[in-house]
Amino acid sequence: MKNSLKTAISIIVVLFICSFFIRGKISHEKFDSDKWKNSNLNSEENWSLRWDMMNSLRNNHDLIGMSEKEIINLLGKPDESFPKEKTYIYSLGYSHKGINTGFLSLKLNNKGIVTGINVQQG
Repeated sequence: MKNSLKTAISIIVVLFICSFFIRGKISHEKFDSDKWKNSNLNSEENWSLRWDMMNSLRNNHDLIGMSEKEIINLLGKPDESFPKEKTYIYSLGYSHKGINTGFLSLKLNNKGIVTGINVQQG
C-alpha cells in the first residue's frame, strides 16, 4: 500500500513539473487579425507574435475552404506569393526554439480557394 502511494505521489509530482515545461512552450496568445496584419516582426516585442497566435488561428478559423479574398481580409497581403504555384507565404517570426523562424504556407486552387496549409519552422 505504501509503495502504491509513493508511486502515485511520484507520478503527480512528475506531471506537475512537466506542466511547467510545457506551459512555456505552448502559447495562449489569442489571434487578432489587426495585430497579425500590422505586426512589425523586426521589432523585438513582435519577434514571435504571429508564431504565438498560430494555435488560436488554427483552432478558431477554418482556413481550408476560405477564398483568397477572405484570407487577405483575415491575414492581410502575404509576405511572399508564388502565383505559378498558387501559394501564399506569411512569416511567423521566431519560433521560441533557438533562432529558428517559422512560416505559414497556404496553397490555393485555380478558383482561389485554400486547399492546404503548412506551418514550418527552420
